[in-house]
Amino acid sequence: MTKIKLLNKISSCGTDEFDRSAYEVGEDIAAAEAIMVRSAAMHDMQFGAELQAIARAGAGVNNIPCDRCAEEGIVVFNTPGANANGVKELAIAALLLSSRDIVDGINWAGTLTEDVAKSVEKGKSKFAGCEIKGKTLGVIGLGAIGGLVANAARELGMNVIGCDPYMTVNAAWKLSRGVRSAASYEEIYRNADYITLHVPVTPETKNMICADTLAMMKDGVRIINLARADLVCAADLKAAVASGKVAKYVTDFPTEETVNQPGIITIPHLGASTEESEDNCAVMAAHELIDYLENGNITNSVNFPAVSMPRSGACRLVVLHKNQPDMLSRITAVLSGDGINIDNMASRSKGSYACALLDCTTDVCDSHISDIAAIDGVIRVLKK
Repeated sequence: MTKIKLLNKISSCGTDEFDRSAYEVGEDIAAAEAIMVRSAAMHDMQFGAELQAIARAGAGVNNIPCDRCAEEGIVVFNTPGANANGVKELAIAALLLSSRDIVDGINWAGTLTEDVAKSVEKGKSKFAGCEIKGKTLGVIGLGAIGGLVANAARELGMNVIGCDPYMTVNAAWKLSRGVRSAASYEEIYRNADYITLHVPVTPETKNMICADTLAMMKDGVRIINLARADLVCAADLKAAVASGKVAKYVTDFPTEETVNQPGIITIPHLGASTEESEDNCAVMAAHELIDYLENGNITNSVNFPAVSMPRSGACRLVVLHKNQPDMLSRITAVLSGDGINIDNMASRSKGSYACALLDCTTDVCDSHISDIAAIDGVIRVLKK
């Protein structure tokens, strides 16, 4: 029985994908082969030798020690695109919240007790805003979410410019032809009335919105950040809001620096908090785990390469190893030296790590697995 531990509440749409005659799934499980997680912090956790995979039911994996997992031969999966529509819809709401003083207006209306209709007509001008139609939206990051936001903004009558140095061909095909490509982030900073961020936090993007980049922007720019708090330097942003350089900042990541601040709207991390998003993420995460645990196929891993192939032969070996020269020849030499024929093979690398799938025409015994595991650079060997 393969054990799947749940670190958070995971939608039953996902957990129901596991065949309970072969899988045990629950929160109170020890020595699990796989973990499903949403937001639980895992950096201080110690992992048992039996743990093969972690699936994050969502896109961000900053709560998971991905590098340490790679060194221990634990494949970390995420679910890119599964929550994209939910985040897109919140981004459109954020555009409107940043344009029309809806939040302050609602709060003010809630204080009225007498002559409400008369008071509304007298005081509503304090909350007037502007329309988004005809304005320029700059989209930084045109992946699963950013592309949907860009297309939706076009349908709402906005001019849209986008920049993504790492955009895939598949993402480009899905983008509206009305979205104009910017040569750099700086082009967006200088030309956009609204800027929305849809990139991960990396050493290059951390604090990308700071005093220097804010200085490039139009006076009165409105900034939407539903991606990660660390993309924005909070101190610089607060100063820009106070000076009027930034008319409004809407973020889905409240922090001590941003809550209860004039000109800043903090949403309590609701981007993917829809029934549909949670269901989609859970189902995708379950499918990723099942395919890896049963077949060794890797899809949407953040620390190992994507590699898969149809099964053939009597057994399959999954070899996780460092991406260094001569690894495949050394691995196959162990098998061929003992007369084991390889029926099919696939190998891919990603950064410092690689994975090889080998389908053998006969069974592979534990001594062969131990010999492969002893090769310098091999991290882990699994038989499926």
